[in-house]
Amino acid sequence: MKRIGVLTSGGDAPGMNAAIRAVVRTALYHGLEVYGIRRGYAGLLAGEIEPMSSPSVGGIINRGGTILRTARSEEFRTETGLHQAAQRLTQHGIDALVVIGGDGSMRGAVALRQYADLRVMGIPATIDNDIPGTDYSIGFDTAVNTALDAIDKIRDTAYSHERVFIVEVMGRHNGFIALEVGLAGGAEAILIPEVPYDLSDLLRRLDESYRRGKHSSIIVVAEGAVRATDVQKFLETHTPYHIRALVLGHMQRGGSPTAFDRVLATQLGVLAVERLLQGKTDEMVGIEGGKLITVPIEYVQMATKTVDARKLDIATMMAI
Repeated sequence: MKRIGVLTSGGDAPGMNAAIRAVVRTALYHGLEVYGIRRGYAGLLAGEIEPMSSPSVGGIINRGGTILRTARSEEFRTETGLHQAAQRLTQHGIDALVVIGGDGSMRGAVALRQYADLRVMGIPATIDNDIPGTDYSIGFDTAVNTALDAIDKIRDTAYSHERVFIVEVMGRHNGFIALEVGLAGGAEAILIPEVPYDLSDLLRRLDESYRRGKHSSIIVVAEGAVRATDVQKFLETHTPYHIRALVLGHMQRGGSPTAFDRVLATQLGVLAVERLLQGKTDEMVGIEGGKLITVPIEYVQMATKTVDARKLDIATMMAI
């Protein structure tokens, strides 16, 4: 193995740049050539491939987003697209590919391996933290802290004006962000897709809180569970409380990565290259119980990562 490629795919996540930096500099340290592929699989199809050097990744460890940019590609999902992608890699003499992204990016890597003779290593990076095989994905900690900072500020206003704020965080299919930020932010209720909820029960809990003298509340909802505006309409119809809805949206994806995400991204980037040098392929690097691990990249397709429902119980106890 003499030349490796690296790309970022899917939604951007804080810490992707730190992972790119680690992959590039680890490869160079071991005498390999490194090529950056811009705009993910779409850029691979278009031949947007260029050599990377140590200076090209200087000063990026603290930057959010990805210097390689990212995009989604329907063409890559086709047999023709996969053939073309494999040819692009062959044309540039790329022996191995490091894919930084979410579950869709990992599936793309698995599919590409069927058409290309190269080693593949995946690095989990998504704010959703829904990739099985790792306790944390790059970007999750930063997204939680970004949302938490907003909620801390909102609580000041909620208390001052005796209002109920419904804060919608990202999570179309899971409640990892909502659960973590709701627990850390002292939310009075957390609604996530994995656990059935009843808005009438939410109303009852708010009434009980009001009778105990709590005249302001924060409710955190994952976008995949219910929209904040829908909760607002329901509560306004049935209560005299002052209700406000706030959608944090894509701001959770941006910003400088936390120390945790920078260190995690660096460790995973180094491990990915080292595993390739050891002759390994078709793996995803990750962290479990504080230790760096690898799992078969196909595991991402076979398994499902579930939230810790115990955290929801704890949040409910803390809201009394």
